[in-house]
Amino acid sequence: MHILAIETSCDETAAAVVKEDRNVLSNVVVSQIQDHAPFGGVVPEIASRRHIELIRPTVDWSLEEAAISLEDLDGIAVTQGPGLVGALLVGISFAKGLSYGLGIPLCGINHLEGHLNAAWIENDPRYPHIGMVISGGHTSIYNVEGPGRIVEIGHTLDDAAGEAFDKVSKLLGLGYPGGIEIERISREIDADSSEIVLPRPMISDNSYNFSFSGLKTAVLKLVMELDIFPDKGLRFSGLPKAMAPKRGKEHYIPQIAHAFQEAVFDVLEAKALKALKDFEAKSLVVTGGVASNSRLRNRLALMSKAHGVDLVIPDKSFCTDNAAMIGIASIRCFTEGRLPDFSMNALSRWQIP
Repeated sequence: MHILAIETSCDETAAAVVKEDRNVLSNVVVSQIQDHAPFGGVVPEIASRRHIELIRPTVDWSLEEAAISLEDLDGIAVTQGPGLVGALLVGISFAKGLSYGLGIPLCGINHLEGHLNAAWIENDPRYPHIGMVISGGHTSIYNVEGPGRIVEIGHTLDDAAGEAFDKVSKLLGLGYPGGIEIERISREIDADSSEIVLPRPMISDNSYNFSFSGLKTAVLKLVMELDIFPDKGLRFSGLPKAMAPKRGKEHYIPQIAHAFQEAVFDVLEAKALKALKDFEAKSLVVTGGVASNSRLRNRLALMSKAHGVDLVIPDKSFCTDNAAMIGIASIRCFTEGRLPDFSMNALSRWQIP
């Protein structure tokens, strides 16, 4: 069985061809980073228009890379939600047209379930396991009991981790996407010599939930106190300075970036460990764009080893939004023989299950 998968939930136009044995024949991702970088974040209208322009050539590219034609396809999977409605509709409309024209089944897939299924590309996670999706739009933790048996046990109450990275990066004048920039500049700082300590929100509140908005505000307050605004137009008059800057922003910005990254990762690690212990799980699956961060991957590897836990983090190419994960998640849909539903619509919010 050849499955064409399409992913357009945010700012990547992606298409992949996968087989029922989880073999990924192609995985094409066309990024829109350059389109959104001037704004410091994703602009939904721009994303939708770019998807319209890119969807056909991206699908053609994925078929060419897989060395098959449209007539060789046995099913089409598409991200139905959650995500930006306009962006989702581009992928869904294209998938519906192909499904109808070719007379083959169509399945709508939950984007978050897709991220969790990325762990099955080149890996074989054990059930049950704790799953974490850490991305620009989502930070959630799940008890994954088996195929299709996924129970959310915690989520972010405000900003997602990746969203907080983008906003803090913009505060520090580091550019977009924030996760890449903060990881890069944080490498300049030795963890043992860090001068700045930031709060760890909800790290010990006995829940599996997250909150990063207050941490972002703590960074803003620190930037104001040190008077190191990269943007000279950003000023807050009358604010008392608790800390007089002793050095230039070239010194403080890497320090703040490092302190922010460590604070986020302390919380993520603590919540993962709590879930592993509470549910007596021996496997941890971590996916999503933030899981591409090398520092986080190393920290989780050390934590897992110390507690005798199997850790599965997909290759970085499968952590960020991609269509291969949607194709892998759809295999169960097609093997169960579900029929296409052409009334399918985009869902901006769609929790698992």
